[in-house]
Amino acid sequence: MPAAANAQVLVEVAVDSVAGARAAAAGGAQRVELCAALELGGLTPSIGLLEQVRAAVALPVFAMVRPRAGDFLYDAGEFAAMLRDVAALRAAGAAGIVSGVLRADGSLDRERMRELKLATGAAAFTCHRAFDLCADAAAALEVLVDLGVPRVLTSGQAASAPAGAAAICELVRQARERVIVMAGAGVRGGNVAELVTTTGVREVHLSATRWRPSGMAFRRAGVPMGAAAGAGGGGENVVRATDGDVVAQVVRAVRGDGR
Repeated sequence: MPAAANAQVLVEVAVDSVAGARAAAAGGAQRVELCAALELGGLTPSIGLLEQVRAAVALPVFAMVRPRAGDFLYDAGEFAAMLRDVAALRAAGAAGIVSGVLRADGSLDRERMRELKLATGAAAFTCHRAFDLCADAAAALEVLVDLGVPRVLTSGQAASAPAGAAAICELVRQARERVIVMAGAGVRGGNVAELVTTTGVREVHLSATRWRPSGMAFRRAGVPMGAAAGAGGGGENVVRATDGDVVAQVVRAVRGDGR
């Protein structure tokens, strides 16, 4: 059933810094997903960053486990590292793990997803947007249900959650509360109420990205630091940040307090 805009909707914010976690908390988020390199879609964060974020905010912190950018088809060494990262992040206090693995044919890798969930133990486990690259979303959702995965983040296999709202609605209907379908990508204060009403989701996810100028007074021109140097349009002269005002707008909208 579609949810009313003023129903209790949890807002999760993806962050990659202590400052970002504080901004998300100040904006009213109820949970953070901690990543490194959000400009690459999110990678596994360091233990030091997790510990500092946990000390800074009184929110559940779910940690991304993704060893590299690119596809979600991992070799044996990459997957072994993922399992070690799950153990380390859990030992450092992560309240949940966010991850996903695909096979070459576009299906969810059932056995590796089972291993990740088992390694996560009693903590929460979220299948991330690898789900949106699956060949068959309905079949993938049933795999998650069979494995007892409690949550999946999805844009409805579209470029943004508002664009994929119809597909998200079908996934919510199919899930029948056996798994939480969380809508994410492109969520903002101006579209989230309609998204919630249309789809029936009870959780939404956003990164609330803004790009701030670097504080460096000296700047060396012509020395890019990597493939992501152009993120935000300013190379090393801009830094990704979490915009607490954007978070607050989304929180107000899902509570029915205006936009």
